[in-house]
Amino acid sequence: MPFAGLDPDCILDAVEAAGHRCDGRLLALNSYENRVWQVGREDDTPLVAKFYRAGRWRDAQILEEHAWSADLAAAELPVVAPLAAADGTTLFRHRGFRYALYPRHGGRWPPLDDPETLYRLGRLLGRIHAHGAQAPFRERPALDVERFGHEPRATVLAGSWLPAYLREAYATLSRDLLAAIEAAFAGLRWRSIRLHGDCHPGNLLWTDEGCHFVDLDDAVSGPAVQDLWMLLSGERDERQLQLAELIEGYREFHDFDARELALIEPLRALRQLHYAAWIARRWDDPAFPAAFPWFAGPRYWEEHVLALRECLAALGEPPLSLWD
Repeated sequence: MPFAGLDPDCILDAVEAAGHRCDGRLLALNSYENRVWQVGREDDTPLVAKFYRAGRWRDAQILEEHAWSADLAAAELPVVAPLAAADGTTLFRHRGFRYALYPRHGGRWPPLDDPETLYRLGRLLGRIHAHGAQAPFRERPALDVERFGHEPRATVLAGSWLPAYLREAYATLSRDLLAAIEAAFAGLRWRSIRLHGDCHPGNLLWTDEGCHFVDLDDAVSGPAVQDLWMLLSGERDERQLQLAELIEGYREFHDFDARELALIEPLRALRQLHYAAWIARRWDDPAFPAAFPWFAGPRYWEEHVLALRECLAALGEPPLSLWD
């Protein structure tokens, strides 16, 4: 079990070892890839302790994400960066665990049905991407079809998750889908920049004063549209209107290449493929069977195959467009 031994005493001892006096209060926060806790402090506001899953990222990759978060925060962007010790350390160790500490920020999901909210988010993402385009990641991976498509497909096919009656359908459908995704990527020349990487509404903490971006754990290099498409939802006409608001705000601070809109459906399909393999790879973690019990049943895989068919059909439709 990857987090065996991470009990309350270990968490509190780790936070105190980093120089913070705890008051014993712990609150588990929603996270599966890592373990994240809100920790109360004596005579101070609580902080958030994030314990990293072993083997996922190298130290250099974590530290590069930390450094970028700190640079964004220093540029007065609302990104929650890790707290640094007096010697500048942001990645700590305790009893074999690696962890980072963050200030606590409250908030809720942003109201994405509000055009003004989308416009404001577009402005913030434009500023983040303007910074992200200044220099490349050197340690973090790139968002590519091999890592997010072919490797997940191989994971699913190598396991025993697929019901026998769906195995051939998944194998052929995922093969055709990946061929279409590769063709879409190969047909475009786009600029790779540093990205949040997992910019879904759950990683945006919205308040009346504005928004904070959290959890850059999936930061990668890739096309700018990766940080935009997960904020779109609904029917095509609705997504078209949402996109217009996002890009209007975005372009106040950074150029957006409209050709990247042809990558939205390929990126959505890669996320579908990657998600199934992510759960499969983590099944030995007791948190996963408890949180995703439906993963081991045939109904999930029937719905997954159907979702992949819909992704393949969507790849044949015209992409969203900008109204210039």
